[in-house]
Amino acid sequence: MRYLIIIFFIVSCSYEKYESSDQPPVAGECANGFSTYTINGEDVQFECNGYDLLGYVSLEQMNAESGNDCWGWTDPLTGKEYALMGLDNGTGIIDISDPFNPNFLGKIPTATLSSTWRDIKVYKDHAFIVSEAAGHGMQIFDLSKLRGVTDVQEFQTDLLYEGYGHSHNIAINTETGVAYTAGTGTSRSPRGIHAVDITNPLSPNLLIEYPEFGYTHDAQVVIYKGPDQDHVGKELYIGSNEDRVVIVDITNKTTPLLISSFFYDHQYTHQSWLTEDHRFLFMGDELDEIDNSGALINKTRTIIIDLQNLDEPIRHFDYISNTDAIDHNGYVKGSKFFMSSYTSGLRVIDILNIGQKSIREVGYFDTYPHDTHDHGIVNPNNRWGDPGGHDGNKGQNSPFFNGAWSVYPYFQSKNIIISDINSGLFIVRKSGE
Repeated sequence: MRYLIIIFFIVSCSYEKYESSDQPPVAGECANGFSTYTINGEDVQFECNGYDLLGYVSLEQMNAESGNDCWGWTDPLTGKEYALMGLDNGTGIIDISDPFNPNFLGKIPTATLSSTWRDIKVYKDHAFIVSEAAGHGMQIFDLSKLRGVTDVQEFQTDLLYEGYGHSHNIAINTETGVAYTAGTGTSRSPRGIHAVDITNPLSPNLLIEYPEFGYTHDAQVVIYKGPDQDHVGKELYIGSNEDRVVIVDITNKTTPLLISSFFYDHQYTHQSWLTEDHRFLFMGDELDEIDNSGALINKTRTIIIDLQNLDEPIRHFDYISNTDAIDHNGYVKGSKFFMSSYTSGLRVIDILNIGQKSIREVGYFDTYPHDTHDHGIVNPNNRWGDPGGHDGNKGQNSPFFNGAWSVYPYFQSKNIIISDINSGLFIVRKSGE
């Protein structure tokens, strides 16, 4: 909370970002490559470069065995920032308006069973939650009910959409008010694009279920504003479909049209995200670093696709990190790409010169302590094998599916949340900001 003398400024500016002169001391300041933070009375060291640890909420505090996805919500009336974290047994809600003292408010229990996989997005101040749990459907929760809540409680969903059984992921086009659930069905029997009108969040309406383009593991849906004039203004569905990326014109919900498919030397096409100008696409493969054919990619690889011509996407170049972890979820904000990279934590990539095939890591915060400085924060019982849960290569187990599952870099405060599979929620910020 910003410390100001005049009451007016306390009311009007209480949730703005910290100014350097007003910022309290950072307990987990990154210094000499490590951030030291006291957890359960012990000092735990996290490897870092240019990012400080502000706050932390453990899985134990949230009464959960494991974590997964995360997303954020900012209350438009109060400016308070909230973290929404997927857990094996529900969705945790944390008030992070004071990032140094995050307040766990409680959880929305899973709709049916516990599951390793849960995904959350926000639209019109409502959270939309999906899971691989059998019969889970889509939970819808009115986030405005969090106003005034300070004590831990169990929250109940406002509506359960039961138009399908389970799904792996959800994408929402906030410009059109349509939610797209990804990963309904299986690779052998995909239900494909499942689009739901959520313009009235508590009255969802199925628009289309279209299996022709295959099983989608994750998706991004946008109104296209990129360089290809043939497609400007269209609503595009970009699906990461196990062995390819598909670009689908979904403007007309009754007749989706496949624009193109991008193929490559795949293992498992996991997640993709556009640059803000819609020119390039970052594509992450979840299994290429542990290629089952034996042709190992020794370092973390992200494939950048040039979409200047949407009908013929081309491989622009491969970004090879200096880590050997598996990349998972990545999001673009301005000239930075924020990537959760499992056992290497959050990696921050400067993409300003992406057109010249020149991008570089400019910071990181590793949420997964190595054995030399574990200090019990990582419960060995929470170390997971392959979290994919699908057919083909996704059935292979690996000891490397641990650490940072996802990241949310879109808060106005510039605070960043990281959800860690094994330990909980981390709140970090670039040093000096």
